[in-house]
Parts: sequence; C-alpha cells; structure tokens
Amino acid sequence: MLDEPDKDRAATGPGWLVSGLEDDIRPHMFAAADRGESFALATIVAADGGPRPVGAQMVVTEDASWGFLSGGCIEDDVALNARGTIADGAARRLVYGEGSPFVDIRLPCGGRIEVMIERVEADDSAVAALRSLTAQRIPALWSSDGEVRSCVPVELVSEDAPIRKLYEPVQRLIVIGSDPFALAIGGMGQTLGWDVTLLSPFGPSEEAPFGLRCDRRALDEALNDLALDRWTAVAVATHDLDLDERALVPALRSDAGYVGVLGSRRKLAERIERLAKAGLSQAQIDRLRAPIGLAIPARSPWEVAVSVIAEVIAARDA
Repeated sequence: MLDEPDKDRAATGPGWLVSGLEDDIRPHMFAAADRGESFALATIVAADGGPRPVGAQMVVTEDASWGFLSGGCIEDDVALNARGTIADGAARRLVYGEGSPFVDIRLPCGGRIEVMIERVEADDSAVAALRSLTAQRIPALWSSDGEVRSCVPVELVSEDAPIRKLYEPVQRLIVIGSDPFALAIGGMGQTLGWDVTLLSPFGPSEEAPFGLRCDRRALDEALNDLALDRWTAVAVATHDLDLDERALVPALRSDAGYVGVLGSRRKLAERIERLAKAGLSQAQIDRLRAPIGLAIPARSPWEVAVSVIAEVIAARDA
C-alpha cells in the first residue's frame, strides 16, 4: 500500500533537499496521473561511483520534484532538463562527472553518472500497470526507451531497454502490541515510509500515535486477513507468552521475510518449546529472531526500535 503524497508539494531548489528523503517516488507518479498532469521521470541508467545505485529515480513536474540521484550535486540540473522534456517531449540522456559536457557541475565523489529523462503522460498504460501491480504487491519492472514504455510482472520480462527500474512491493511492518516499544518500532517504520499496521486487540480505543493504522480485532482474525509475504516483517511486542505464541505460529508458517519477538533470553527456551509443541518444524522455529533486534546495548524504546528496524533491513537485503 502506498499513501497519496501530501498536497503541499515541496519543490526542489536552494535550501534543504527535503524532497530527497523520499526514495520510493511511486506515490508522486500516481498523484500526478490523478491530476491529469504529465511528468518527467529521471532514472540513473549507469553509474561509476556516487551514493545512488542504477535505477534511482526522480519525478519532476512543472513546479516540484521528488527523489534524489546524487545527494545534491545534480538534482537542480536534472530538474531543469526534466522540465525541458515535459515541454518538448524529447527524451534526454545526461552525463555527469567523467566525460560530461557540464564542466560547471562536479561530482565530489568522482566517477560518472548517466541519467535518462522521459516524459510520461497521465494516461500512460505503464503507470496504470504499475499502480495495479503495486496494489497487488507484485514485483514489477518498468522498461522504456525514453518514448515507449511498459510495466509488467518481473517474471514476464524478456526484452532489454535503456531504462529499467525494478519496483518491489513496499516494505510492510506488522507490529503486535501497544506498549512504548511497539509504538516506537511502528513509528520508526512509518518514518521510513514503510506500510505499518499495529495489531492491538487489547490496546487503547483512542487513535494510535504517529498516524499509525491500528487493527483492534482479535489477533487471529487480524492475522488471517494479512497475506504475509517476503516483503513483510512481523515484530511481536506483547510481553505475553500466550499472545506471542498466537502471533508467532502463523507468522513463522507464512512467507514473512522477518519474524521477531521482544523478550528476555531467559524465556527463550520456554518459548521455543511452546512453538515446537504447537507443531512448528525446527526450520520454521529457526527463522525466529529472538530477542528481537540487533545485538546493541539498546535500552529506550527508540533505541530498541533502531535495532529492530536495522535487523529487518539486514534480513531483507541478505
């Protein structure tokens, strides 16, 4: 799930590059399409050095832009050229760094970055396909020669193209619990732009902090409605062995990419014994991260949240 971006659109320009904090620019593509507005899509197609990988993107409209390609070195020039592409429809290929004609734009990190810019119409079928695949949590590949583009499930890809961008499902985080540790984990995931849901059947009736989506239904019912795929992390923080078990058993049997539980090492043997008695195989039990989070001296809820989020990222990219 991707939330629509805020209506207050931040233009890239002098000052803090706040728009560069957004790595997943799909919401801005969809929002422009919903407004009936064509936009430019700038994609790194080759890179030798630099902080951003091939496939990193910016979305540029006539008055705003989002995403970043170099950490501030080239974004203004890319946006300027992108608006030229919006105006005349001509795809552009830009080279920065070694071999670049832009002698006044230097890359402090050295190396070379090649960027292709294409104009995308609001009604382009590739945008509609990307929106559909994103909603279905299906990995999709955007392919384009700068003029004609497609977006299809990854397993259907065969052709090569100058512009290729893999869009994976949005990282999803399911946090089970309602205490400060659960809130901090969920809040930090929300800050990263993840799709976060708090499962709290016995939690307060008030709206959850940080704008977190909260499901207060019975735990079994809530988990049954979630298709836990490999882009989903489950963080259990109930401090209740019975509730923990009710969450961990289906999570460890699922395709969830990460399953962790908050708790002391002293209780770990008992927890594992209970999971085995519930019918989990040793391979399924071995997937459990317990105690949850990287092994750092984290004490406060926010420090624990840092360790958990870091462990989820490490597991995802392993």
